[in-house]
Amino acid sequence: MLAVIATGQFMVIMDTSIIGVALPQMQADLGFSQENLSWVFNAYVVALGGLLLLGGKLADLFGARRVFTTGWAVLLVGSVVAGVAGSVEVELVGRAVQGAGSALIAPSALTLLMMLFGHNPRELTKAFAFYGAAAPAGGTAGIFLGGVITEYASWPWVFYINIPIALVLLAVTPALMPAGGAGARSSIDLAGAAAITAGLGAAVYSIVQAPEVGWDTTRTWLVLALAAVLLASFVVLQVKRRDPLVPLRIFRTPNLAAANVVQLLLVVAWIPMWFFLNLDLQQVLGYSAFPSGAALLPMTALIMVGMVVLAPRALGRFGPKTATVAGLVILAAGMGWLARVRPDGSFATDVLPASLVAALGMSLAFIPSLGTAISSARPEEGGLASGIVNTSYQVGSALGLAAMTAIAAKQGADQLGDLGALTNGFSSAFIGAAVVAVLAAAAAATFLRAAPSASQDEPAPIDAHTV
Repeated sequence: MLAVIATGQFMVIMDTSIIGVALPQMQADLGFSQENLSWVFNAYVVALGGLLLLGGKLADLFGARRVFTTGWAVLLVGSVVAGVAGSVEVELVGRAVQGAGSALIAPSALTLLMMLFGHNPRELTKAFAFYGAAAPAGGTAGIFLGGVITEYASWPWVFYINIPIALVLLAVTPALMPAGGAGARSSIDLAGAAAITAGLGAAVYSIVQAPEVGWDTTRTWLVLALAAVLLASFVVLQVKRRDPLVPLRIFRTPNLAAANVVQLLLVVAWIPMWFFLNLDLQQVLGYSAFPSGAALLPMTALIMVGMVVLAPRALGRFGPKTATVAGLVILAAGMGWLARVRPDGSFATDVLPASLVAALGMSLAFIPSLGTAISSARPEEGGLASGIVNTSYQVGSALGLAAMTAIAAKQGADQLGDLGALTNGFSSAFIGAAVVAVLAAAAAATFLRAAPSASQDEPAPIDAHTV
């Protein structure tokens, strides 16, 4: 059962990273501009981030297993569309459908995890560790497989690989996973889901387009204003509706809001690193697709070991707050080191050691902040809490990449062929990510409530009573 749940997390993250190495070939074949290339990523994460709250709500209303299997069916359809795409528009539609499927899979998977392990806090901590490790495993598998597929097949196969996995999960999930009880039936807040998805999409679009059309143009500010209106309308809808998508009272739960802010800032700093490291390895250091993917394997291996072994021990000895703050500070140091990349640098001196430091920080910060955010809610709101924390993760991914892409483009990353300009742009993005990691550490230190320390020899339980 845990393997099925972890596979859901693995695939959701793999589909964000598997396109990284394939981006240059997709750009050449489909006609993406350098500034708009990040929308192959953003179309997925904006749909995912915008619909996660709805996915979590549906899991509470109709049962997590039913929503989980529906998500795999939708992901399968989106993968087919993205693979056969012959134009920019069709490609982005396919990626958005993939994101919608993942928006059903991710919160229902976490809800199933809480159903299976929530009764035993120590088992829950271990389950969180393996669930958390599935994320970097998916990220690395995506990069590695993306490199192999792009090098030896063609970029559409980075999408087709989802099809057999989805078919297997659709076949085994009904037999393996508990059906779970559906909650009390209520109306579904489709207006709220539409408002939050459109608002996030408009915000990301304006930030991505600003370097090309100008920050001081009417177009940029009109789209930003539209995003603000849509997001404000979402809040108003939640206040006025009897059955809102997100009952705002849930944010009064101790630590839930703070932990989600920390998660959001964490991925704003973390996700752009994968994007720009891939571009640096290929466009500056001259790596082809397969070596570029393989070059990031050491970083992922350390993240997985850190999440399964180091993070639970840090939780047991220091508690969630201290572990989260320490991890974020280490992540900021790694990003700052990456900012020293050079046009004539090398993987061994400019990328490997800095990426390992960043990986250590990520592994220490992710599990404590995730566990705090999920376990703070009441059991009957488990799907909603899962949707909120996944939304924080994916919104941070989209906005973080959009913001760092804008920073990098302004500093020269849009000047293909000019190694000095490209390096300066990538370095600026890493500096921006380091600053965000410092802000995340400050937020965790200020707003997270400390939990009592547990035994040094065993992981601390992460549940609503200790966090």
